[in-house]
Amino acid sequence: MQSGIYFGMAAALHDAITFKNGRVEQSNFHDYPMPRLAAMPVVEVHIMPSKEKPGGIGEPGVPPIAPAIANAVFAANKMRLRTLPLNLAPPAKTPAAAPNVGKKKKK
Repeated sequence: MQSGIYFGMAAALHDAITFKNGRVEQSNFHDYPMPRLAAMPVVEVHIMPSKEKPGGIGEPGVPPIAPAIANAVFAANKMRLRTLPLNLAPPAKTPAAAPNVGKKKKK
């Protein structure tokens, strides 16, 4: 489960496939940077007892990570992040310079 959460965090914060001249720029792990384990926060997982048949245990941790991080950023500073990978840098002065950073939500 922790590895699924780590994979989701890496995808949400770092994973981007870029293109140049119609081709993918990343060819393998040497030019596709992955965050190191030191970047992983402490994760505590509790698996609830169930009478159901066992199923996938790692996959359920991946999908909710990006929305959870984006909602945590919104709760902290009222900025909506709507594209992946999430850009946690402070907003630039112009929207064109930081297309990944949303506008502040009006009250």
